[in-house]
Amino acid sequence: MLRVSVIQDASFLNCLEKGKKITGEYISNILTRLDEKICEKRPGLQKGKEKIIYHQDSAPAHKSVLAMGKLRDLHYEFLEFPPYSPDLAPSDFYLFPKLKLFLAGQPFSSNQEEIAAVEGYFADLTKNHYRDGIMALEHRWNKCISLKGDYVEK
Repeated sequence: MLRVSVIQDASFLNCLEKGKKITGEYISNILTRLDEKICEKRPGLQKGKEKIIYHQDSAPAHKSVLAMGKLRDLHYEFLEFPPYSPDLAPSDFYLFPKLKLFLAGQPFSSNQEEIAAVEGYFADLTKNHYRDGIMALEHRWNKCISLKGDYVEK
């Protein structure tokens, strides 16, 4: 199974190699590459003056000293993720369920073939698809708060 990270328009896909572990160093390296991609897409971005909000779950590698230090160095504002709230990860409630449906039943003979299918899937999505997923986050966030952390999908 591949672990895929995506920024808004899927021009930055990251697939974890089979047998590799997600560590603070791995996350820090991804953040460096992500920052380079953001600077490439937004060349006029004034680092430190314009706010970049970063949202992720609270997995140990994501909250490691290395990863959190990298977020601080990049001047990203970290959006806290409440513990045990899978309802608030756009990748979990919006992006990846549709990807799983797309991939269901397709046999892949290699990781490269699977990566190509995932890249093709994301390349065909519109920019509105990503915006809609982020916009749905506000509604889910408010619902999760009103339910005092109880699952939204009940």
